[in-house]
Amino acid sequence: MSGGLHGKVLEVLGREIAAGTHAPGSVLRIEQLEDRFGISRSVAREVVRTLGSIRLVVGRKRVGIVVRPREEWNSFDPMLIRWRLAADRSAELKTLAELRTAVEPVAAAAAADRAADEHAARLVTLAERMVATSRAGDLDAFMDADVEFHRLILSASGNELFAQLHEVVEELLRWRAGQGLMPIHPRAVAVRLHCEIAECIRAGDKVRAEWAMRELVAEALEGTLEGLEP
Repeated sequence: MSGGLHGKVLEVLGREIAAGTHAPGSVLRIEQLEDRFGISRSVAREVVRTLGSIRLVVGRKRVGIVVRPREEWNSFDPMLIRWRLAADRSAELKTLAELRTAVEPVAAAAAADRAADEHAARLVTLAERMVATSRAGDLDAFMDADVEFHRLILSASGNELFAQLHEVVEELLRWRAGQGLMPIHPRAVAVRLHCEIAECIRAGDKVRAEWAMRELVAEALEGTLEGLEP
């Protein structure tokens, strides 16, 4: 019961902080959370601890729970990404696209140079699976392959910092599908670019791998924004 309550309260407060309902410098009090949500003190404290782990809030003696400035938040945390997407989808999508554009093309080029043979072969297999599941209209299987594809490229780049961004990319990819912004049959250009990236990495073509990934990230943003249009 407490776990369920914790998750529900965390989701509400997280979204409110991300949306600016509780502006930086605002003070939250444990007693107020207890009264507002009808929860025990232990649940309220656990919610605050979780928010603190994402650096959204900090406890201060004789003051309370203070909302941190936005620049201090752990913006790479998947929960915070989800909350920020709920607060301002277009702005957060563009921010994430800028991050992906800065990192993933470079990671693809590095993977073309450094990926082990088995990793390069796995990327080709995943791309082929995406072709098959796209044709079959099996979006869940397509997304599983897509998530693994991007995670493997970040890992195969040999850059540990790049590799740690896989949760950011996964959250965005799965959010897009969960919002109904991915067609049952993903766009042919996106599927083709995945195949091209995989083949370039296997062939060791750094320049082409980087170009294709840059095109893929741009295509993903374009498709998502089109899906948001009324």
